[in-house]
Amino acid sequence: MSDTPPALRVEYIGSYQDAGQCPLIQAPEHAFIGRSHVGKSSMINYLTGLSELARTSKKPGKRQAINLFQVRAEPEWVIADLPGYGYAKVSRDTRKSWSKMIERYVLHRKNLLNLFLLIDMRHPPQEPDMQFLRFLGENEVPFCILFTKSDQLKPDARTAALEVYTNALLEEWESLPPYVVTSSIARRGREEILNLILEMNTIFTRQQAT
Repeated sequence: MSDTPPALRVEYIGSYQDAGQCPLIQAPEHAFIGRSHVGKSSMINYLTGLSELARTSKKPGKRQAINLFQVRAEPEWVIADLPGYGYAKVSRDTRKSWSKMIERYVLHRKNLLNLFLLIDMRHPPQEPDMQFLRFLGENEVPFCILFTKSDQLKPDARTAALEVYTNALLEEWESLPPYVVTSSIARRGREEILNLILEMNTIFTRQQAT
């Protein structure tokens, strides 16, 4: 299903080198994370309808900061653009420091309502992604998988790739985690993602009011 996105009203909050530096905004927060070249910046831009909101580094793994954006909607919410993981062309110590930053954010960010994990569905399940999924599950972090690059697969190949992933997930999970098949090129998945966010935000707001 394709959709034409109207732009959201979004304001840049800031870029932070450590989770502890991030200001706590009294609004539900949704984080986006994925490996190199997974299409995270394109997905955030597609989701918001703003073509240059999230920018891709020419050197994958170079930009390692948490970028926060406030979405002026009803209710308001926050986008957290997280650093990626699994970069091979950096030192082990550097990867560890990035991992600790991500871990601190994911486990201790007070208003984190959901984490969107982007996975390139053109490739079979990769161990770094599966490890990160286990980490989220073990720590009971709410998440949703966004399968990207679906436009680069023909319908039959897309169905087959999704089956490979669902089978791999069901080997470790009692039931399938929530997921959306997306494409910023084919304009696929935006409405479904925004509806999920709105539903979660509404529940969060009601709970805060009681």
